[in-house]
Amino acid sequence: MIEQTLVVIKHDGLARGLVGDIVSRFERVGLKLVATRLVKVESDLAEKHYPLERREFIEGMGKKTIENYQALGKDVKKEMGTEDPHEIGKEIRKWLIDYIQSGPVFAMVWEGPHAVELVRKICGHTLPLLSPVGTIRGDLAHDSSYLANTGKRAIKNLVHASGSVDEAEYEIPLWFNIDDIYSYERVEEKVMR
Repeated sequence: MIEQTLVVIKHDGLARGLVGDIVSRFERVGLKLVATRLVKVESDLAEKHYPLERREFIEGMGKKTIENYQALGKDVKKEMGTEDPHEIGKEIRKWLIDYIQSGPVFAMVWEGPHAVELVRKICGHTLPLLSPVGTIRGDLAHDSSYLANTGKRAIKNLVHASGSVDEAEYEIPLWFNIDDIYSYERVEEKVMR
């Protein structure tokens, strides 16, 4: 079950000087950093990273937004102009593209057993307000869909992490060439065998 997954520390994490803290959380659990780069994301990469064709992803963002509004007792139709999760998701996608292009980001590939699931657990819920203490977003961010949507912007949640093995397999080649990914052995790999 050795997997690779993409993690992108977004500009808010970089601008706040959180790269070291975030990287150390993955290293402490034994994940292996196999590729990294600091990059200013161009439109082509942003569009491919958040493809409009990923209907499940787009609708998922819309559904999370609707749930967050309901939990806060807010009227999503009044605030967003629609209750359709797909339409809400498309609007959020635009904000995500703007957000990932707002400044340099720190992209990484992490490798290890169950890397995708483990990284997602360490990052916490994509809505920082719902993320438990002890996770990256739970400890270092506080944004919600309501705050972001009323500001007509993406949620500032510090990091992107691939949501599934399939997503990681799609995303990694967008950000890295195969020659950019290095294999080596960490000390604890011998211990864990």
